Amino acid sequence: MQQRTIQTQSQTSVLATNKVLKNTYMLLAMTLAFSALVAGAVVTLNLPSPGFIITLVGVYGLMYLTEKNRNNSMGILFVFLFTGFLGYTIGPLINRYLGAGMGDIVVMAFAGTAFTFFALSAYVLTTKKDMSFLNGMMMAGFVVLIVAMIGNIFLQIPALSLAISAMFILFSSAAILMQTSSIIHGGETSYISATVTIFLSLYNIFVSLLQILGIMSSDD
Repeated sequence: MQQRTIQTQSQTSVLATNKVLKNTYMLLAMTLAFSALVAGAVVTLNLPSPGFIITLVGVYGLMYLTEKNRNNSMGILFVFLFTGFLGYTIGPLINRYLGAGMGDIVVMAFAGTAFTFFALSAYVLTTKKDMSFLNGMMMAGFVVLIVAMIGNIFLQIPALSLAISAMFILFSSAAILMQTSSIIHGGETSYISATVTIFLSLYNIFVSLLQILGIMSSDD
C-alpha cells in the first residue's frame, strides 16, 4: 500500500513537472513572437530608443510585477508587457545595424541565439543533469560583470566591451541551463517565472552577439 502511494506521488510529480515545462516553452514561444512583432514595428516605423532611465524603470518594474503575479493569470499579462517592452528596446538597436549595412550580422546573431538555446535545452533535457552547482559560479560571475561594466563606463576600451559581451553570453547560457534543470527536477513550479528567466537570457545573448559581431566586423 505504501509503495503504491509512493508510486502515485512520483507519477503526480512527473506530470506536474512536464506541465510546467510544456507551459514554459509554449509561453516562451508566444512571447518571443510577440516581442519580434513589436521590434519589427519599431524598426519599420523607425521609432526612437526609450532612453536609459525609462528602459531601466520599465524592465525592473515589469519584472517585479511579473514575479509578484507569478502564480495568477495577471502574471501572463505582465509577461507579455515585459517581453513586448524588451522588443521595443531592441528595435532601435537593430535599426542602427541595418542602417550601417550590417543586416547580415543581425541574422547571424539571431541564428547564434537560436542555436545556443536549442543546444543548451537539448543537453539538459537529454542528460537530466542537475545544474544547481552553477549557482555559486553565477553569483561570482554577476559580481565580475557589474565591476567590469562600471569600469567600462570610464575606460571605454573595445577589448573590455568584447569581454563583457562574452561574459554576458556565458552568464545567460548558465541561466538557461539552471532554469531548465530546475524545471525538470521540480525546483521551479511557476512557468511564468521560468519564461521570464529564459527570455531575458535569450535577449542578453542576442544583444551580446550583436555587439561582438559588430565590433569584429568594424575591425575588418
